Amino acid sequence: MSSDNNAKAYWSETLKLLTVVLAIWAVVSYGAGILFAGALNSIKLGGYPLGFWFAHQGSIYIFIALIFWYSVRMGKIDRKHGMQED
Repeated sequence: MSSDNNAKAYWSETLKLLTVVLAIWAVVSYGAGILFAGALNSIKLGGYPLGFWFAHQGSIYIFIALIFWYSVRMGKIDRKHGMQED
């Protein structure tokens, strides 16, 4: 029974992490690139409006950072529940 509880806790933490990653991804890609572009365009980065920069470059950097952050957090969750790969 303990194994079943551990599997449920592992799955629950994994889904929470995935939800956070997907929410950040949606806010950055849709929000910064489209919804908030007008407000962000008043700020310049390298001579370009920040909304334009996020739509074309910034979101890519955020996505790469999310991949690494997800990997580290998932490794911690794996070790916590004894699911790590050796």
